[in-house]
Amino acid sequence: MHTMWKGTISFGLVNIPVKMHAATENKDIKLRQLHKECKSPVKYEKVCPICEKEVKNEDIVKAYEYAKNKFVILDEEELESLKKEQEDKAVEILDFVQLEDIDPIYFEKSYYLSPNEGGGKAYGLLRSALNDTGKIGIAKMIIRAKEQLAIIRVYENVLVVETIHYPDEVRNVQDVPNIPEEVEIVKKELDTAKMLIDQLTNAFEPEKYTDDYRTALMELIEEKKNNEQTTTGKEKAVPDNVTNLMDALQASLERAKKDKPKQTKRKTTAKKKIAT
Repeated sequence: MHTMWKGTISFGLVNIPVKMHAATENKDIKLRQLHKECKSPVKYEKVCPICEKEVKNEDIVKAYEYAKNKFVILDEEELESLKKEQEDKAVEILDFVQLEDIDPIYFEKSYYLSPNEGGGKAYGLLRSALNDTGKIGIAKMIIRAKEQLAIIRVYENVLVVETIHYPDEVRNVQDVPNIPEEVEIVKKELDTAKMLIDQLTNAFEPEKYTDDYRTALMELIEEKKNNEQTTTGKEKAVPDNVTNLMDALQASLERAKKDKPKQTKRKTTAKKKIAT
């Protein structure tokens, strides 16, 4: 399993060297966009609207837009310095809370933690302490140049980091439109709804839930492939240097012929008359 990050998790005087690994993966089927006419993949280029030309990565700088079309430019060295300063800090568990105290709307992405060299005993200590108390840890850490708020908990005998949103990243529910304040509910209807919920209540078994759309899409793709309903995108012709050279030489020769001044024939009639 690929290691995304190495660091130290600490609580109190206990330091745990750990490695972090992605706990989930995106299995969405990625579809390419082709030009309908020639079936070639469409390119997306970074173009400056003022200069009207493609911009290379080395010609791009990062900036913060603090007002309409007004920017503060940030050098890569400045950003790297801030990132390094934060990454060098150990990830300290700030508080311990109950998992039930955090609404699922805050949860973002999951990562597995494994002990790094010499961290096995401290890893096991934190895992046992969390299991026995039923608590989770709240910590801050830098992941991919962003400071993340995270929880540390136990999942099937493995320590897991769950990144969570900061409170100001969760939008205010008061801004959601057309939410009814109070609705008059008929008791019979409510009792029927509760009965239906009871009948559909089961233990959570994640294995029984599958992505039916992804399965159907892959079946359609395989069927088309097996029936040879495929296409090959046209490749851009690679210039032949030899041909180009000959073309250039021929064009130069033709131009030279046109530009060369024509030589006029000498008139010899007068000389012949003098001789006679």
